[in-house]
Amino acid sequence: MIGVDFARADPAEVSRLVYGLVIPRPIAWISSISRDGTGNIAPHSFFNAVSCHPPIVMFASTHRAEDSGRPSKDTLNNVLATQEFVVNLVSRDLVDAMMATARDLPAQDDEFEVAGLRKEACLRVGAPRIAQSRAALECRLIKAERMGDATVVYGDVVYAHLDPSIMRDGAIAPDLVDPVARLGGSLYATLGEVFSRRRE
Repeated sequence: MIGVDFARADPAEVSRLVYGLVIPRPIAWISSISRDGTGNIAPHSFFNAVSCHPPIVMFASTHRAEDSGRPSKDTLNNVLATQEFVVNLVSRDLVDAMMATARDLPAQDDEFEVAGLRKEACLRVGAPRIAQSRAALECRLIKAERMGDATVVYGDVVYAHLDPSIMRDGAIAPDLVDPVARLGGSLYATLGEVFSRRRE
């Protein structure tokens, strides 16, 4: 086994190890809106569910070390200002659009327009969802907590939008969802083999 002492390792190597080993990571394609009404979309791969009752999700937004810890994406600024956000599903057919929203753009640029995505009004929050996404979770901010080089955002899911195309026999079918996951570097993955095991 190769041993790595994180306390002594180069920061770039630590990043490569974390991104390369904590895989696959689901992607939260977060849509938000600024106080002046500018739409924003950005993918976040440090994302997961926290609780079912009540339904709570989390995502982490990293900070720029070279710029006094300023958030690296406008998402966090918008969420803190409006107290809400939307988690949109990234399916395989939307990868190119997702990549267009991953670029570092000026805050005044509307990523919906840049990526050619349609805005769809939400029912419980003011932020729009991505119309082309097969599922979206409307969320209200619970809290945001700085940890390491990121701020972890917790959201209360207040409404879900589901495209009927992802349902089979009354349940969400993973193969119909066709989600994309983040790996290390520039690598992404789809589901691949899906198998079942039941606990005894």
